[in-house]
Amino acid sequence: MRLVPRLRIVPLAETVDLPFWRRPVFLLVLMAAAVPLAFAVWSALLNNFVVEVAGFDGVKIGWLQSVREIPGFLAIGVIAIIIFMREQVLGLVALVALGAATAVTAFFPSFEGLLITTMISSLGYHYYETVNQSLQLQWIERSRAPQVLGWLVAVGSGASLVAYGLIVVGWRYWGLTYEAAYMIGGGATVALALFCFFAYPQFESPTPQLKQMVLRRRYWLYYLIQFMAGARRQIFVVFAAFMMVERFGFEVHTLTALFLINYVANMIFAPLMGRVISRFGERNALAFEYVGLTGVFLAYGGIYLFGWGAGLAAALYVLDHLFFALAFAQKTYFQKIADPQDIAPTAAVSFTINHIAAVFLPALLGYLWIVSPGAVFALAAGMAVVSLLLALMIPRHPDKGNETIFSAFPLRALVR
Repeated sequence: MRLVPRLRIVPLAETVDLPFWRRPVFLLVLMAAAVPLAFAVWSALLNNFVVEVAGFDGVKIGWLQSVREIPGFLAIGVIAIIIFMREQVLGLVALVALGAATAVTAFFPSFEGLLITTMISSLGYHYYETVNQSLQLQWIERSRAPQVLGWLVAVGSGASLVAYGLIVVGWRYWGLTYEAAYMIGGGATVALALFCFFAYPQFESPTPQLKQMVLRRRYWLYYLIQFMAGARRQIFVVFAAFMMVERFGFEVHTLTALFLINYVANMIFAPLMGRVISRFGERNALAFEYVGLTGVFLAYGGIYLFGWGAGLAAALYVLDHLFFALAFAQKTYFQKIADPQDIAPTAAVSFTINHIAAVFLPALLGYLWIVSPGAVFALAAGMAVVSLLLALMIPRHPDKGNETIFSAFPLRALVR
């Protein structure tokens, strides 16, 4: 197989002449499958690994998660990198970094060692996600975006399902170790990323992307929604699963089985949610998500206040995941209001905004967790309410020039 033809540049308009498996959407599918093979293994084992092997408490897990989010805050650096490297190549290089760092995680069980491996894997993950969001919005037609994004979520959930299923079976019946699990998951991501690099041409979007930081006033609502989403999601990512281990003593195979249920549900419902967004619009979809998350976080707090059991906690965790699956409505909202050349730089800027609170919030809330875990979830419920208020500012039919419900007022020109 010759290398040069594989790396040729192909305009998007000409990709219809390629075999289906070599078209841009199929590449997005493969990359969507590659991420969970490493990240799902890392996240499924993390809470048990840090408690059983590394001896973490709430403070250390908070600091670890804060360090994990630093690359997300630095995602704006993607703008500088794509001056010298194509977005598609950068995405695959980032996947390799994610997989390689995940593969060696179990060999560094100290606090300092986990900080380093987590930082590297997180750099790969967040830079990949930044580029991936940009490529999705450039390569997928606006009319098909909700449905295709829903299917991509389902593909990622399917890959996670495979990873979690192998962990459950391997842990219970094959004597799987942390070292082997991390090596297999991370190595699979590296292998798939290398395949994507050599098997696909470089796809060229018809609209050249700006290679400088872009901050536009008319995107202000999107920025605020991203900020609140990042702050709120950290509480779920850091403390919901940690609660299962710390309070209810969930073992690796039990917690991973719960993750399996989550991803089976996502495989079924994510494509349906794409249809829901197409039918009812981003405003209604996001409002429904935030109302649901408010209830879920309040119920999490009730577990500590009223002593509710592990069964309810597990059910809430599944509901939490289902509501979060609607979050890709944020992408389709931006796609509708954005200038085409703004997609790549705004993806980087929005990722940085999304992670502003994520850098310090887990560490600070780790101290609050020791005093009152219920207060942590009450704070998350308040954040969900704020997100709901922001979602209600999205117009029924967002578009360029109609970014918010206030865009129809004649005075809008005075604030632009």
